[in-house]
Formats: sequence, C-alpha cells, structure tokens
Amino acid sequence: MRFNLIGTLLLCTAVLSACSEDEITIEEMPPEDIYARAEAYLNDGNPFDAATDFAEVERLYPYSAWAKRAMIMSAYSYYGAADYEASQSAARRFIEFYPSDPDTAYARYLIALGYYDQIVDVGRDQDKTTSALQALRDIIERHPDTEFARDAELKFDFVLNHLAGKEMEIGRYYLKRGHSFAAIERFKAVIEEYDRTNHTEEALHRMVEAYMALGLEGEARETAAVLAFNFPGSEWYEETFALVQSGGTRNASGQGTWLGAFWRQVIRGEWL
Repeated sequence: MRFNLIGTLLLCTAVLSACSEDEITIEEMPPEDIYARAEAYLNDGNPFDAATDFAEVERLYPYSAWAKRAMIMSAYSYYGAADYEASQSAARRFIEFYPSDPDTAYARYLIALGYYDQIVDVGRDQDKTTSALQALRDIIERHPDTEFARDAELKFDFVLNHLAGKEMEIGRYYLKRGHSFAAIERFKAVIEEYDRTNHTEEALHRMVEAYMALGLEGEARETAAVLAFNFPGSEWYEETFALVQSGGTRNASGQGTWLGAFWRQVIRGEWL
C-alpha cells in the first residue's frame, strides 16, 4: 500500500512537471532556445515551422544578435517551404537593417531564387521572369566576386533566353495570322534586347518573312544581309536565302544578284 502511494505521488509529480513545461509560452523562452527549436524543425524537414520560430526570435528580441541571425534564417526557411513572398520579405528586411553585412549577398540571392522558381512556360505571363532577371542582375552587379554571382550569371542567361522565347512565340503568332507589322516589332525586340540568346538567328529570318509578306523587299534584303554576315553557317540563313530566292532573286552563289554579291564579298571575301 505504501509503495502504491509513493508511485502515485511520483506519477502526479511527473504529470504536473510536464504540464508546467507545456504551459511555458514562447514569449517566456530565451532567444537561444527558440532559435534551437527552429533549427530542430529544419533538421526534421519542417521548414515552415522553422521559419515561424525564426520570425518569433526577430519579433521578441528585435535588437539582439539572435534576431539578426534569425532574420536571414527565416528567409531561408520560408524559401524552403516555398513561401516565396515571406522569404523575400525577410530577405529585404535583412538588407534594409544590415546593408553592409556579408550576408546581404545571400539575402539578394534568396530574393532572386524566389522569382526564378516561379518562372512559368512561355505561354503564360512572364512578370516573375522579368523580376528574376532584375534580381539576378542586382546580384551580379553588387556582389561580383561571390559564389552567388557566379550562379546568378548562369541563371541570368537562362532567363534571358526564356524572355526571348516569349517574344518569339508572340511574334510567330502575329506572323501566322498576317499581322506582319506587329510580328516585326516582336522580332526586333529579340534582336535588340536579347541578342545574347540563341533566338537571334530565327528572329532575323522571321523578320525577312514578315517584310516579304508586306512586299518590303528592300527591308527584307537588308535583314537577310545582317543574318548572312553574323550567322553565315546558320540553318536559318539557308532558309532565308531560299525564301529570298523564291521571291524573285537568282541563286546567291551566282552572278548578278544583290545577295550573290554580298555572299561573294562578305562571306567568301571575294572583294575583287
């Protein structure tokens, strides 16, 4: 009977102790404990709860060293939880409060990644793609010697190519439906704004198609000459040559044609 009483008392003590621990609110926890719990959530693959706790450190202890660390970690955790808006908000706060801190490069990188991960196919709105391009450029220009800049450069080229692809899709749509002037404007945008991409050759070819559809033979010739000069080995030049030839010119490798003269003089170097 005595042992049963002791066991009951010990059990009650344990239950009361557990209840007491459960009653501790996050406001009563020191920042290092909240931070440690957030890290544990991350290690367990629960980034959203981790982000929530990191944000609490920032809220409850705003002027502490823990808040600074928690701010960048909440940006990282929200990104891991695919809450891009919350991630970017935390990253922007970090940049605002600590503009000279080395971790601002990483904060800007998280902002760019948030946009980059939301890039959709060229058939849909490209607002996030444009924002990704601007954010990546910001990293490259502000933090050129960091690992984030090197990765940003690779992603920058992909985003440029993606935006050029969107312009090409719209241009081809207009061209197919006989809206040649609207198509030309899109193809010009690719040539002038996205000349580093692999869409430039086709854009020149499509411009020739559009000019010929409008009966603007002179503009078609000039554009074909630009394509021949810059991309002499391109399959698009071969198609352009065949297109222009079918519009009334003779073989470009023969004598007496403007395209033939350009071919001999510029491409083959036969100036005399």
